[in-house]
Amino acid sequence: MTQINAYVGFNGDCRKAMEFYQDCIGGELTFQTVAESPIANQCAPSMKDSILHSSLTKDTLLLMATDMVGPDGFIKGNNIALSLNCSSEDEINTFYSKLSAGGKILEPLKDSFWGSLFGCFTDKFNIMWMLNFEKGAANQQ
Repeated sequence: MTQINAYVGFNGDCRKAMEFYQDCIGGELTFQTVAESPIANQCAPSMKDSILHSSLTKDTLLLMATDMVGPDGFIKGNNIALSLNCSSEDEINTFYSKLSAGGKILEPLKDSFWGSLFGCFTDKFNIMWMLNFEKGAANQQ
């Protein structure tokens, strides 16, 4: 099955953000710091505790993140949205409530014109989330 996996840059907040997401979603969380990597000698000593790579996995969900920035620098939150397709109404309600805590609601959780329960918000780390639950899919299981 083909999937899209999001990779998010946090420029220093990676550990805190990924621990928050693990608390909200669950799953296994791993971190690799710059100091633990093969590129440690190529980076400034001040970067040794920066997260080079992190992944949060739960079932088929995979979220990856880093503290590293590209050549154009860091632009917080305006270049990514995470779409989370939920498997039940209870799950979407739980994820929506936890992930939106401390953030800004853009679209309250409600029935959409395409037949799904949908909501959109920016979390407390300025990352946009779009949560979707296809009600018809639950009836087919």
